[in-house]
Amino acid sequence: MANDNLNIQNNQVIEMERKKKLSNLLYSQKIAPYFFVLPFLLSFAIFFAYPVFSTVVMSFQEVLPGQVTFIGLENYKDLWNPTFLKSLKNSTVYTALTLCVLIPIPLLLAVFLNSKIMVAKNFFRSIIFIPALTSVVVAGIIFRLIFGGQEGALLNSIIGIFGFEPKAWLNNAGLSMFALVILATWKWMGINLLYFLAGLQNIPRELYEAADVDGASTWKKFTNVTVPLLKPITIYVFTISIYGGYSMFAESYMLYGNNNSPNDMGLTIVGYLYRNGIEQNNLGFGSAVGITLLVLTFVITLVQLSLSGMFKKEE
Repeated sequence: MANDNLNIQNNQVIEMERKKKLSNLLYSQKIAPYFFVLPFLLSFAIFFAYPVFSTVVMSFQEVLPGQVTFIGLENYKDLWNPTFLKSLKNSTVYTALTLCVLIPIPLLLAVFLNSKIMVAKNFFRSIIFIPALTSVVVAGIIFRLIFGGQEGALLNSIIGIFGFEPKAWLNNAGLSMFALVILATWKWMGINLLYFLAGLQNIPRELYEAADVDGASTWKKFTNVTVPLLKPITIYVFTISIYGGYSMFAESYMLYGNNNSPNDMGLTIVGYLYRNGIEQNNLGFGSAVGITLLVLTFVITLVQLSLSGMFKKEE
């Protein structure tokens, strides 16, 4: 009996020592940071690193049902065809046009909404941000009806008031790109506006007061105070807009109702990936398209960040 009690006490001491060591381990200044970082590392490895690695490997293969064959660079050689170049051109033009709209206009609107003389600020902020909460599917269907080619479509009805003939908006390359840019502007204006508003509210008011004392005009305050101090926000918005432009797919798909627009005028790089990888079940070639898109956006982003001076050391 005494031996049993002794064994129980020994087990309790051992268990207490184990818990103490585990507690010391968890609260260790050397180990604790790794526990905080571990969830991010796991999610990054599972949802980004591994899929990218698998896609790179698959891009050098011919993937058929029940059969995988290594074919080297054949997928990348076949990639440079007129259809891919058309999708690359469409994505590049779309990205450039959205950058010209979704950088300066949200910035100016944010300045107006942040000014002292602006009334009903919260109301206008809500109105501008509401489209961002709308599903791309719903937005695409609505804009397909707005830009319909029928005489009774909304936009044709509006231009008809001014004596213009109805237009087949989605059957003309220039007009269809205009429709896509309008859709992107309506959908994402509020997001970029919030970024700029957050940046504006972090600019000290003392700087504007000092500029007023020096007799600076509104334009001078905007160019010499607001724009320079918003540079980090502007670069961030510029970067995510580049990615958003080149990764656009759902807007075009819903605007045309499918992935086969007339003469591929609405085909994007992601749409080309979807056509080959999903619709035609050519996963190897689709992987090559995806890796090409990843490298393209990565290079463009690096060039943009380099030109903006983000890699320069502060003196």
